[in-house]
Amino acid sequence: MSLDLQDITFRLCIALLSGAIIGVERQLRHKPAGLRTHMLVSLGSAIFTLIPLSTAGLNPSADALSRVIQGIAAGVGFLGAGEILHESSHESQRPEIHGLTSAAAVWVSAALGIAAGCGLWQLGLIGALLTFLVLTVFKKLERWS
Repeated sequence: MSLDLQDITFRLCIALLSGAIIGVERQLRHKPAGLRTHMLVSLGSAIFTLIPLSTAGLNPSADALSRVIQGIAAGVGFLGAGEILHESSHESQRPEIHGLTSAAAVWVSAALGIAAGCGLWQLGLIGALLTFLVLTVFKKLERWS
């Protein structure tokens, strides 16, 4: 049994929705990686995941799917690294690191896309909502400390 067009479309739409949930929060905070970036990372991850699922039916070899997922994780790691800016303060001459949360959000968007691509839409949506919660509620808690 192979994936039909309706199933593929549903999975890709869930990936877009998952990325959008995170991307909206990042966009509202005026981060460089915003709505479109998170949606594209999640969508791309879902597409890469769907390729072995579609070419080998619903039971691809575990090795093939595992390699795809590892490749996505590594590739998005480089994308996230580009999000982290190293700056040095003129006064202290100490390096400062910015963008770790944005890089982590991009990384999570990729994982949510993988989940959607694998058909685990509940996992993807719950993960997106929990990520949104972390980015909003815990930001307020950080301000108190």
